[in-house]
This record gives sequence, C-alpha cells and structure tokens, in this order.
Amino acid sequence: MKITKIIEETKSISSNIKNAYIDFSKMTISLVAVVSDVIKNGKPVIGYGFNSNGRYGQGHLIRERFRPRLLEAKTETMLNEDKTNFDPQKMWDIMMKNEKPGGHGERSVAVGTIDMAIWDLVSKIEEKPLYQLLSEKYGNGNPNRDVFVYAAGGYYWPDQGIVGLTDEIKKYLDLGYSVVKKKIGGASLSEDCKRIEAVLKILGPNDRLAVDANGRFDLKTAIDYAKKLSNYNLFWYEEPGDPLDFELHKELGNHYSGSIATGENLFSMQDARNLIRYAGMRKDKDWLQFDCALSYGLVEYLNIIDMLKENDWDLSRCIPHGGHQMSLAIAAGLGLGGNESYPDLFQPYGGFPDEVRVSNSYITLPEINGIGFEGKSDLYSIMKNMTN
Repeated sequence: MKITKIIEETKSISSNIKNAYIDFSKMTISLVAVVSDVIKNGKPVIGYGFNSNGRYGQGHLIRERFRPRLLEAKTETMLNEDKTNFDPQKMWDIMMKNEKPGGHGERSVAVGTIDMAIWDLVSKIEEKPLYQLLSEKYGNGNPNRDVFVYAAGGYYWPDQGIVGLTDEIKKYLDLGYSVVKKKIGGASLSEDCKRIEAVLKILGPNDRLAVDANGRFDLKTAIDYAKKLSNYNLFWYEEPGDPLDFELHKELGNHYSGSIATGENLFSMQDARNLIRYAGMRKDKDWLQFDCALSYGLVEYLNIIDMLKENDWDLSRCIPHGGHQMSLAIAAGLGLGGNESYPDLFQPYGGFPDEVRVSNSYITLPEINGIGFEGKSDLYSIMKNMTN
C-alpha cells in the first residue's frame, strides 16, 4: 500500500463579480489527486481535493514542499496501526515536517487541499461515505445526513442593479433555499440598505437574509452599519472587520444585538482559539465559519473542534465557509450546524451531487463512498481527466 503520485492542477474560477474587498477576475484554485496502488473494482483508488474560493491556487507550495515530503516518506510511516489504510494524521505530520509554528496564511491552504484528497482516499479505501467514517471514528456512529445549507450570492455585478439582484435571490428561493446571503460594503451604506430592503420584500415569512462585509469595515463603519442593520432582523452580520481585529468584534457586540458570523479567514486552531478568547463571541447567537479546506484540512479542524468543546461551544454554531462537499460531510458526520452553498458561482466546484435537491434550506447527503465528488458529474469529469 503506497501513494504512487500526487497531481496538482491550477484551475481558473474567474468571474466578474466583486465583494467589498476583492474581485474574482483572476481567481484560481488548486485541484489535487492523490493516487494510491490500492485496487478496487479493477482501478487504483484516488482521492481528490481542492481549496475554497477566495484564496488562490497553491500549486507552487504543493509542488515545492508538501508533495515531495509525502512521496519521499516511507510508506510504513503513513499507515494506520493495522496497516489496512493510510492515516491522515501521520500524513499531515509528514507534510508539516520542518514547518515553524505561526504564519498560517498560504501554506494552510496548500496543506488543506492535500488533506481533503487524503480523507477522500481513506474513506474510499474503507468503502464508506466520509460522513459515516467520521461519525464512527469521532462521533456516535449515526451521522445526520440532513444538513442545513444557505445560498451565498448577492455579489456586486457590473450593471446588475436592484432588479438583477432580486432576480438572483428569487432563483435561490425557487431552488428550495429559505436562507440567502448577499454582500455589503461594496457600495455606500444607503445603497446597501436599498439592496437589503429590496431583497427583504421578496422573502417569504419563513425566509431569512444574511449579509457579509468580507472584513471591510473599521470599527466606526462597522457600528454605523450595525445601527442600520438592527432594523432588519437578519440571519447574521458576517465579517464586519478584519478577521484578526478581535477588539473590533468585541466592541461591535455592544452595538449589535443580532448574530455576528466570522472565522472563515482564520486558518489554525490557535487563531480560532484567540477568536473565542478575545473577540467577545456569544455562544447563544454568534456563528463560527472556519473552513477546513483553508485551515490545514480536517486534521486541524478536529483540533479546532476539540478546542470549542473545551470552551463549551455547541458545534451546531459552526457553519463553515466554502460551499464544498468536504464541509458537508463534516457537518453530517460531526454534528456541525450546516454549510455554505453556491448554487451558481464557482462551478463546478460548488454545489452538490446531481441527485440532491434543496428543501427549506436542507439537503440529504447520498450514500457515495468518499466525499461524494463522483456524484457530481461536471466536477468528476474534470477530476477523472487528471489521471487519464
């Protein structure tokens, strides 16, 4: 049992959308395949992974540092105790050899991308969906395959206008979402309020709207927005300021009684712990959005989960960023509160297996071994071409 090769391809997911901080005109991701010599159904078992949108592809780091460490390691150092499968923790330790602590910016994305592929591989070798494997290993053995998802959209498009925005949101409602999200901070406060009010007018009585500033505001602007947003009964107010400005988040809680969501741009257990310690996050109403694909992978996410439990946080307050199937599997297997979803954007990497439908912002995960990429035909066709 060994890893025969690790393939990385940098793929474009460019579009002409913007949030409050960046545009996506040159956005890329890394797509990775980890190929083993384990044969099932006459073919080698392959694990796949990719990083979340918003952070660029990490091909250079993968090829220069992390892939060589795995391929040069002795096979026995990667295997579980009974030598029947690979051990993600041991492989993570190999990737992180000779890496100093701290500095969690880009290498965390490279490692997280490979880590996703490793977990896909491991659960395929076990011939189980990843959510089942995680529930058996870290939970009660009974995953909840019904997962909450919300529709992330409402970006700033050129010449979109209010009608274009509301048409987009209507599409998400028609798909079965009852919670939708739009961007703020890329226009004036008054213009953003007009956009919010236009969306609220088309929502049904059981529908909710979340807003996302993508870390744009200083404290004064965050408070100015909070005063206006308090009139709207929003699902949450996301990333009001810089993700590492814990004092801003703590002070904002004194001015905004609704829910605040943040964490997608914190890439380690240590940074997540500092958020819990110093940012005034409220266990009964705020949301944590740590994304395993950006933060060293599921191995590190398990450390974050342990930290949250030590601090008496309910895991149902975790709704990861990224809109990928890896976090769906984690949510089902470990009892998170749900996952972000991109019905239209960043395709084919966002979304669900082909047969899955949304109902009242919930989906039911199918029984597909691994993460489930093989059930999404447009995505799997690209993945297959990597190794053909």
